[in-house]
Amino acid sequence: MALLRPTDRGLYCEAADVFVDPWAPVERAVVTHAHGDHVAWGCAAYLTSAPGLEVLRARLGPDATIQPLEYGVAIDRDGVRISLHPAGHILGSAQVRLELRGEVTVVSGDYKTESDRTCAAFEPLRCDTFITESTFGLPIYRWRPEAELFAEVNDWWRANRDAGRTSLLFGYALGKAQRLISGLDPAIGPILTHGAVETMTAVYRAAGVALPPTTHAAAAGRPPAGAIVVAPPSADGSPWARRFGAASTAFASGWMQVRGARRRQSVDRGFALSDHCDWPGLLGAVAATGAEEVWVTHGYSAVVERWLREHGVEARAIASRYEGEREVEGEGDAGPERAIEPDA
Repeated sequence: MALLRPTDRGLYCEAADVFVDPWAPVERAVVTHAHGDHVAWGCAAYLTSAPGLEVLRARLGPDATIQPLEYGVAIDRDGVRISLHPAGHILGSAQVRLELRGEVTVVSGDYKTESDRTCAAFEPLRCDTFITESTFGLPIYRWRPEAELFAEVNDWWRANRDAGRTSLLFGYALGKAQRLISGLDPAIGPILTHGAVETMTAVYRAAGVALPPTTHAAAAGRPPAGAIVVAPPSADGSPWARRFGAASTAFASGWMQVRGARRRQSVDRGFALSDHCDWPGLLGAVAATGAEEVWVTHGYSAVVERWLREHGVEARAIASRYEGEREVEGEGDAGPERAIEPDA
């Protein structure tokens, strides 16, 4: 019998009576990470990684019952061994490993196999069944090295500074914004943040993530010359953004890999920087698990399912309430035609 089964509330492990990333309130939820499309408000109890505890606490509030678990440490629930392992998506993101009588299932949550100085690196796990996201599950999505992308971002900022323009850089408030900040060169000028970004950046700093100095834009008074402002995409075109006057705008997202996506976002520049795996990363992660069966969700699931089947892997696409990425309260990789409040 499969360790997990899809339900109308998400993936359910009957043997342990727990849900993984449920879509609705349940008694016991195992949470891969704190983005809004992976967290249901109102659950009686949550299990999450220890590095992700304060991120989830910031999302759910002080009254939520949250049990932290260190990466790699297993707990037993009715004979099911449950452990959490780094997913490389954002701070505290985890894969969920479940084992019962030698059968192992791994739920990847959202993940990437690239290096990222703001979170623990993805850890390949051997398993019988692997559940993978497929947000960017098409061969066209192949990420360039992070260092090249950050060099482009800093060159864009420097050129704007020299032209007397403020730089408005949009990236989701939890995860993407902190990764962007980590690659900015503070020698170019001041780094300002939107309030939603500053809140989560403070959580990252408290967790020991080294980031350049930032100033909450509201506390900066008149925007200093040559500044870059990191804000969630929902701030684009808002009265808040217009206070910066003549500004150049940019959006950081994996969707910027696609021709025309920048135009649909109505920004001056697009940087293809994602916190999800690209096509080679997805296929490499699946191969590293040695899984006999792969479930595909969150994105181009039918495409990935078909590719895996054609290459000898038993695969099935499973439905998700959230297909593809949309900004949920300013997080995640919004799709090329951004919804104003999805995950990323």
